[in-house]
Amino acid sequence: MYIDPVSEFGGLLLNVDKPGRYTGGEYGILSDKEAVFQTLIAFPDLYEIGMANHALKILYNRLNRMENISCDRCFAPAPDYEKLLREKRIPLYGLDTGIALGCLDMLMFTIGYELGLGGVFLMLDVSSIPLRCTDRTEEHPVVIAGGPAISNPLPYSPFIDAFWIGEAEEGFFDLAEELAELKIKKQGRAVILEKIKNHPNMWTYGKEKAVRAVYSGFATDALADIFPLPSMKIIQHHGMAEIMRGCPNGCRFCHAGFWYRPMRQKNREAVISQVNELVTKGGWHEISLSSLSSGDYNGINELVNDLNNQFTLHNVSFQMPSLKVSGFSLELIEKISVTRKSSLTFAVETPDNMWQKAINKEVTRESVTAILEEAKKRGWKSAKFYFMIGLPPSAALNEEEEIVDFIIDVGRRTRLVFNISIGIFIPKPHTPYQRTSQIDSLEASKKIDYIRSKLKPLGHKISFSNQLISRIEGLLSTGDERAGYYFEKAYKEGSRLDAWDEFINRDIWQNIINENSSFISEISDEKNKLSWKNIDSCIDKNFFEDEFKKSGKCALTNKCHEKCRKCGICGKNISVIKNELTIVNHDIKPVNIIKEKSDPGIFRILFNFEKINSAVYHGHLSLIEIFSSAFRRGGIPVKFTKGYNPLTKMEFASTLSTGVSADCEYASIDFNEDINPSYFLEKMNYCFPQGISIKNAECFYIHTGIKKHSLSSLLWGFAYQNSEKKIDYVNSENEKLYRQEQFKNYSDKRAALFHLKRKEVLARNIKTDAQTEWISYFDAYRFLYGKH
Repeated sequence: MYIDPVSEFGGLLLNVDKPGRYTGGEYGILSDKEAVFQTLIAFPDLYEIGMANHALKILYNRLNRMENISCDRCFAPAPDYEKLLREKRIPLYGLDTGIALGCLDMLMFTIGYELGLGGVFLMLDVSSIPLRCTDRTEEHPVVIAGGPAISNPLPYSPFIDAFWIGEAEEGFFDLAEELAELKIKKQGRAVILEKIKNHPNMWTYGKEKAVRAVYSGFATDALADIFPLPSMKIIQHHGMAEIMRGCPNGCRFCHAGFWYRPMRQKNREAVISQVNELVTKGGWHEISLSSLSSGDYNGINELVNDLNNQFTLHNVSFQMPSLKVSGFSLELIEKISVTRKSSLTFAVETPDNMWQKAINKEVTRESVTAILEEAKKRGWKSAKFYFMIGLPPSAALNEEEEIVDFIIDVGRRTRLVFNISIGIFIPKPHTPYQRTSQIDSLEASKKIDYIRSKLKPLGHKISFSNQLISRIEGLLSTGDERAGYYFEKAYKEGSRLDAWDEFINRDIWQNIINENSSFISEISDEKNKLSWKNIDSCIDKNFFEDEFKKSGKCALTNKCHEKCRKCGICGKNISVIKNELTIVNHDIKPVNIIKEKSDPGIFRILFNFEKINSAVYHGHLSLIEIFSSAFRRGGIPVKFTKGYNPLTKMEFASTLSTGVSADCEYASIDFNEDINPSYFLEKMNYCFPQGISIKNAECFYIHTGIKKHSLSSLLWGFAYQNSEKKIDYVNSENEKLYRQEQFKNYSDKRAALFHLKRKEVLARNIKTDAQTEWISYFDAYRFLYGKH
């Protein structure tokens, strides 16, 4: 069964928020509905969250490179779209091929955080796949899951058939190939599931042990997992080059720091190759050099120098989301701010120096103050701080007062105001704090209220974790099957997308927590039995106990690459890998910025384009991003604006409402050099998502001293095709009234937009300057600037 949301829903999609989440058609889709083994990677949250997920990109790109395998993708629907799907009795489907989730051979969930379980229920339920494993038959897909949140798989086990433990690159794709061979041999669900269960890195309920897969080839892996490219703004809207996996620092509260051990640094050549692919094939102009602690990458300054030399002239900027204070370098921050200014962020966690040592960090207020004082001299005006309440051993102490004192002191010394984020510590499996208790919601509220009352009047901005959501996350983090059943109950009673303040039903959850307080107390007991004992993280269990004891003594543990701490991970066919620092002679010259004249002559291409089918659900801001990234993918040397955030010098003649199709919209783009319009057309039309294509283009040279007319200043109006298929010519001043007249017979005015087509955007007749006459934009430009 295949679903085409445009034909199924049409204008009804305009009644849901961000309909582009559900229509697919992005640039770079790779799935093949003819492949023998049909799989789908599902992210149990909204599109804009899931499309930023690196694990999803790895699985999607690498499975689709394999013979006989197709991997589609799907995301959890928001409540408004869930309602539409249920009303029309349409199941959830893959965005690439439209395949219904219930028709797959294997459905794979990547779960990056515990509260994704509610999204799993939603996606299964809307797809008519039974929530519980025991209710599924040969007619249903095998349902598997992976990701860091399932390092304790027990709460998910009643609902997920099997769990991949660890990193997919180390063995999962080999397993997928074997599963495809079984499908070719006409083997059914039971045989495929049995094959999965027998794999050493797969855990199923009742299995004695599953071992975490650790990717040994990470350091030299130059594959760039790029596709597909989103057609709308997503969180972390940038390309991602993972420069290091694992972390050497061993912060005792950090689940990722232990789960992704050992630290493996990608070599410089592989990183630069990936960045080049992200820019030239992905069209990204911002690249994140991703890791848990980018400042610990050996040769990070030299790497950033290399990247700036190669990409700054293309207005590509870089960011590093994880820089620890002890390795903080303003010189490094300035290097990654060559194109766009980066922000200053300090993950302090806990303010007291001894408490810092207890969690195995060193972030003193003296070091933070020194950095900020120097940053202020260099033009920075603010910074962001992260703190966490409830951390051992500060939870029972006056940590909120210490946080307030820390911020007031640093603010007084630097004369700056800050953005402050307050998180709530949640014990995580496979960490030294896995047996500790979580602070209760009432105590967390008191601490947060105190911090807010003291710092907000001083001009600081305060954000904080939701206490109820943190409590729920804790249930899944260290709970057993009962925690999963409570989530199932909350879902069936109406709670949705529990990580979202606007969707979670707090009353339902509060009732569940109140009714099961004894269980919640049990999982908070530090002496409780570890639910995840059958999962081998490859780290010696005694190491966690030793680290917990050192925490109580406020004793530091050395970094992985400074002195082996004998955690047990190294030696099992894997070890710490550092990038080898080499001096490279570049053929590329350093960036030399030439000051431009105040009124330079420019080449401007004027072009018209169509926007049809799935593309009509993308709004104007999405359209700007689609064109900007297409220019980069096509290697088109466009001009950029000046300032801290350079943008392509592009203009649309008029905005187009979401849902309205168009045959002939006009836009322009500026260049420093002459561009052949035929070359421009050919390159650009290869780089668009489905539903957008350029039809005609002409290049004009606008000399110095000649007025550079904006397209909007030349606008007369529009040619619309009405409901009777006749063409109406409408002045821009009357467009709103015209639409109202066209929609008067529609009960659903918003959905009616889908039935409207804009045939052409028209320029005023500048030859005669008659207000009632129009001409094409091409004729207007030829009159103003002559043929080039």
